[in-house]
Amino acid sequence: MSHTDTADQIRTDDAARAAPQGAHVIVVGNEKGGAGKSTIAIHLAVALLRMGKRVGVIDLDLRQATLTRYLENRRRWAHKRQVSLPMPVERPVPASASRSLDDVEAEEREAWTAALAELSGACDFIIVDAPGGDTHYARLAHASADTIVTPVNDSFVDFALLADVDPDTFEVGRPSVYAAMVWESRKMKAKATRRTIDWVVMRNRVSMLDAHNKRRVWEGLKSLSERIGFRLAPGFSERVIYRELFPAGLTLIDLTESGSSVAFTMSHVAARQELRELIIILKLPGLAGARMPF
Repeated sequence: MSHTDTADQIRTDDAARAAPQGAHVIVVGNEKGGAGKSTIAIHLAVALLRMGKRVGVIDLDLRQATLTRYLENRRRWAHKRQVSLPMPVERPVPASASRSLDDVEAEEREAWTAALAELSGACDFIIVDAPGGDTHYARLAHASADTIVTPVNDSFVDFALLADVDPDTFEVGRPSVYAAMVWESRKMKAKATRRTIDWVVMRNRVSMLDAHNKRRVWEGLKSLSERIGFRLAPGFSERVIYRELFPAGLTLIDLTESGSSVAFTMSHVAARQELRELIIILKLPGLAGARMPF
């Protein structure tokens, strides 16, 4: 192991040790944009709030900041209509302006540790919306996680982040870049804290239509889950409503709020059930047998 590798491992250990004991950290992440991470993060946050839990959020996509803009839209919508919506506690983290990589990592590690400590004292759950790329903040977050939720679209483009696939037989090969990073984070967390990271891979934006590609991706995920130890969740179906709700900052479980002009349909009922099933599958602490008021 090189000096650089040893230093990286020490920094990862530090991140794992810095994870708060009082709050359960949920990282919604993979290394690809467009998988629906922010949609999942906001729906989990609002669902947990409506279940009476205290929720903090950290948006690590410092460039696009989709979750941050979602919550800004939510505040604006509620203020305009004079209604009260459940809101998580937001804790921004800054981007370092230093030109030295060592200084950047030191500053980000300090900011990350401070954010976790602050939210842990006030929240039951901390939800982290990870960026669609391999950044230092993303690695710190994964090493600090108690639960990782990885959305994967029914596409071998998304699947390639988890494992290689033989183009002729569609057999699953060796784990790929993101899976390797999560695996390393799990090892470091176990070594540093004797705690494990529960990794849940969920299919997202699932097509309503049956297709060979859809079945092949599902079979590939099942095969890979047995080899590298993640759990599978059925996830969310593809629905236009998720994109339509963004400008208002609303979620599917807000649609009965006063002032909402969105007609509630059976499709929305089915989507809420998918959210309930995801929460059940995640097996989050303190939620066993809890009522879901949505």
